[in-house]
Parts: sequence; C-alpha cells; structure tokens
Amino acid sequence: MAPYEALYGRKWRTPLCWFETGENLILGPDVVQQTTEKSRMIRENMKTAQSRQKSYYDKRRNPLSFEEGDHVFMRVVPTTGIGRLLKARKKYISDPSHIIEPDSIQLKDNLTFETLPIRIGDRSVKILRGNEIALVKVIWSQSNGEDATWEVEDAMKESYPHLFE
Repeated sequence: MAPYEALYGRKWRTPLCWFETGENLILGPDVVQQTTEKSRMIRENMKTAQSRQKSYYDKRRNPLSFEEGDHVFMRVVPTTGIGRLLKARKKYISDPSHIIEPDSIQLKDNLTFETLPIRIGDRSVKILRGNEIALVKVIWSQSNGEDATWEVEDAMKESYPHLFE
C-alpha cells in the first residue's frame, strides 16, 4: 500500500485528471481528450502570466550603454562566511622580526618542526562544570625567542616528567 493511500484512504490523483470520488474511470478517447484540453488550458494560462510579467519588466527596463572613460558604480555583493569577519579582526602591523628564517629551524620531511618545553612558568586551576582542571603555563623553546601556552598538567606530566622534578 502506498503511503498516500494509507494516510488518506484513497489513491493519489494527478491535477490533470481530477474526477470525483466514486466515479468510474472510463479509459478511452474521452479521457485522453479531457487530459489534453486541461494541459492546453494550463499551457495557455502559463503563457498569459509570463507575457504579463514580461510587460511589467519591459516598462521599467532602461537600455544601458557605456563609453570609455565613463564613471560607473558597480554593485558589490558582500561575501559570505569568513569575509564578514575580516573587519572584526585586529589589524596586523608588519614587523621584520616576525619572519622566521628557514635555516635556523630543523624542518622534518612533512615541513613541521618540534619545540621542546624549557620550564613551567605558572600554575592555575580552572573549574568547568564542577570539575577542577589543573593547568600549567609551559614555556617552549623557539629559535626566535620563547613562546608560552597553557596545557593540562596531567598530560604534561606524562609527556615531560623531568619538568616536574
């Protein structure tokens, strides 16, 4: 049983062949003629509506012509996604000291490099949903100075136990 039949208790009827329920469906040239007449009427109504909308558009349409040297305003559509957020970002002022020379870093085959922690700078406890999470501020070694990040204390004890002795 089709879902439509289960829901409404009768067979689905197309908009072209709507007969009253209970009528016997007579197949033959009469049904074909009714169907073609209805489809012709629908086609004529669509053409009428299309020509009406075209006439509305043609009344307001202005032919455009430009010559070299004319000043023209262009419509710029705002970008979606990350483009809207670029204005909110902090402006960057270039600094030559931020450039990392590739000679000073030992790059691996996949173009990554490894930094090692030097020492623990600070400790903190963060409470999230009633759980206390111990954090440590790790000072990392880098060729151009030092970098610090907050890391989970348990993970750092497993990876680098010599920092906690």
